[in-house]
Amino acid sequence: MQSALQNLPWWKRAKKKHPEQHLVNANQQIQTLLTDTDVPAAVRQELFREFAEIETISEKLQNAEIHIAAFGRVGTGKSSLLNALLGRKAFSTSPLHGETRIQQRSHWDTVNSDHVVLIDTPGIDELEGEAREELARSIARISDIVLMVCEGDLTETEFNAVQDLAGRRRPVLLVLNKSDRYGKGELDALLQHLKARCGEFLEPENILAASADPRPEHIIRIDETGREHPGERSREPDTKALRSRLWNILETEGKTLAALNAALFTTELDGRIAGKIVLARKTVAEKIIRNYCIAKGLVVAVNPIPVADLLAAAGTDVAMVVHLGNVYGFSLSRREASKLLLTISAQMLLLMGAYWGVNMVSAAMKTISAGMSAALTAGAQGTLAWYATYVTGNAAESWFAKGKSWGSAGPRDTVREILDTLDQDSILQSARADIMGKLKRAA
Repeated sequence: MQSALQNLPWWKRAKKKHPEQHLVNANQQIQTLLTDTDVPAAVRQELFREFAEIETISEKLQNAEIHIAAFGRVGTGKSSLLNALLGRKAFSTSPLHGETRIQQRSHWDTVNSDHVVLIDTPGIDELEGEAREELARSIARISDIVLMVCEGDLTETEFNAVQDLAGRRRPVLLVLNKSDRYGKGELDALLQHLKARCGEFLEPENILAASADPRPEHIIRIDETGREHPGERSREPDTKALRSRLWNILETEGKTLAALNAALFTTELDGRIAGKIVLARKTVAEKIIRNYCIAKGLVVAVNPIPVADLLAAAGTDVAMVVHLGNVYGFSLSRREASKLLLTISAQMLLLMGAYWGVNMVSAAMKTISAGMSAALTAGAQGTLAWYATYVTGNAAESWFAKGKSWGSAGPRDTVREILDTLDQDSILQSARADIMGKLKRAA
C-alpha cells in the first residue's frame, strides 16, 4: 500500500491531508515572508518582481482562486483554446503571430462554483520578446495548472519548456491543438510519440488532443435543379478530453494544488532571499576586510618602534572581527573577538609560520634603515600585515557566515582553504599598491 502511494503524483499524495489546512498554512507562510523586517530593502528591491508575484499568490489564496495558464510558442492557438474552454471569446486572437503581448485572464465559472481563472501568456519564442517570454514564465510559475499548447511534434524550445515546467512540481497538461489537421491514424501516432518522448516527466493521461478552432468542413450543396455547389460549414471546437481532464483535477485536487503551489513558490523565494542576503553581507564584509587591511598595513608600516607596531596592529584585527560580527548580526565583545583571533592565529602560525619571522626582521630593519631603504622595508612589512589581516578577516567572515561555527571543517581546514584559493602574487601586489599609495599620499 505504501509503495502504491509513493507512485502517485506529489499533489495526490498531499491530498491525503486536509486541503483547507494547506491553504491556511500557505497563506501564513506568505504573510510571514512579506512582513519579515529582517529582509534588507536592497534585497526587496532586487527581488521586486518575485515579491510582486508572491503578493499575487496571496491575493489568489484569499479569493480561493485556482489559476490555469496556457503556455507555448507563438501561433499554437493558446488564446483560441482558452476561448473554446470558456465557450465565448474573452481572449484576443489574430491570424498574425504574437497577438498576446501581455497577460490576459478571465474567470471560468464552473466546477462546483470554484473560482477558476484562465490566463493567456505571450509566446515563448517571440523575436526580440525577452520581456514577454519572462512574463510568460512568471505567470506559469505562479499558476496551479499549466497547459503546454503545441501543434505538432515538440521543437527543442517546447521540449525544454515542458520539461522545465514539469520539474517545477505542478500539473502540466501537454495539449496537441489543431488536431483536426491530422487523420485519425496520424493523430494517434503523434500522440503516442509525444507520450513516449515526454513519458519520463508527464503522465500519459496528461498528454491529449484538442481542436480549439477547427477548419471549416468542405461540403457540397445541391440545389433544386440538381446542380452541385461547393461550400463550407463551420465545426464546433473539440475540447472534450481537455475539459474532462481539467475538471477531474480541479474537483479532486484543486485546493491542495493552490496551497502547495503557493508553499513551493514561497519556499523558493525564501531561499533566494536568503542567498541575496548572504551575498550582500559578503560584499559588505569584503569591503570591511579590505579597509582594515589597509589600516593595519599603514599602522605597521609607519610605526617606528619594533614589535610595538605588531601590538598596535592587533587592536585593528580585534576591531575588524567585532565589525564583521555586526554585519552578520552577532554582537561580540572585545574579549570574544580576541579569543576568535587567537584560534585563527594559531592555525595561521602552523600554516604560514614564516610570516612572523619575516615580520620581526622587517620591524628590526626599520630602526637601522634610513631614507629609501626604510620606506621599502616599511612597505614590505605593511604588505605582510595587510596579507595576514586579509586571511584573518576571511577566516572570521567564514565563521560568522556559518552561524559562529566552523561547520564540518575545523579552523585549520578553513584557513588552509583560504590560503589555497588565494593568488598570493596578486594579493601581495594589491596589498603593496594599497600601502605604498597611502604612504606616498601621506608624505
